[in-house]
Amino acid sequence: MSLEITLPSEREIRFTRSFAAPRPLVFDAYTRPELVRRWLLGPPGWTMPVCEIDLRVGGAYRYVWRKDPGIEMGMGGRYLEIVVPQRISCTEQFDDPWYEGEAVGTIELTESGGRTVLTHTIRYVSQAVRDAVLKTPMESGMRAGYDLLDQLLRSL
Repeated sequence: MSLEITLPSEREIRFTRSFAAPRPLVFDAYTRPELVRRWLLGPPGWTMPVCEIDLRVGGAYRYVWRKDPGIEMGMGGRYLEIVVPQRISCTEQFDDPWYEGEAVGTIELTESGGRTVLTHTIRYVSQAVRDAVLKTPMESGMRAGYDLLDQLLRSL
């Protein structure tokens, strides 16, 4: 299944993708740093030298991506809700904010017939911010990352 992008409300973007893998494995790919580093990269050429995950409500996470010497992008947030292996909700803020405010991302995993459907909804502070994010290359980065996740899940 390819990545489906919808706008469920004036402040949200929803990404939906199906994977031929059991839900606990997809959950692990989102929560174990050694796995996250292998797929949450976006377009070719990026690496993730920093991947810190304190997987508990109130715990923090931090990611730093690098492309070529001197080009880095960092972000992090706090976990708001964790229901193993079906739901993760957390805040999201970039080191160099390219949009206003703090977003909240919620990942929901449902399994049926050996496939897991991942639904990732990001809620922004306003419709203007959501619309600005939609004009960035975020979509291509999400597609590339989920393609890598699909490859990773098939190899595990």
